[in-house]
Amino acid sequence: MVESTAVETTAGDAARAADALAVLQAAADPVRWTVLDRLAAGPACVCHLQEHVTVAGNLLSYHLRVLREAGLVTTSRRGRWVDYALAEDATARLRAALPGFGVAASSGGCGTGGGAVAP
Repeated sequence: MVESTAVETTAGDAARAADALAVLQAAADPVRWTVLDRLAAGPACVCHLQEHVTVAGNLLSYHLRVLREAGLVTTSRRGRWVDYALAEDATARLRAALPGFGVAASSGGCGTGGGAVAP
């Protein structure tokens, strides 16, 4: 019989894990990844982003909303156009969401600094 062990987490750890998961889920979609890749080259309006993805305009708007809500993309209005840009902290947010760089790195565990315990 295998016993499961409960892992104690604080509310802060749970919130950071939820934020990390939201960022990773937003970036994991192929359409959204393509948009992030395009925006890494510089800001673009929807009409220019549409040239790089093969989805309908309303679906592209949905994907852009998901990226905005995850804090990976920002918007700015230029007349009747809306320009999208990679958020200044997008790469830091993506890096922090990865195990070992963000949530996991903050809890070293058992005072060992997160390293393996010698036998």
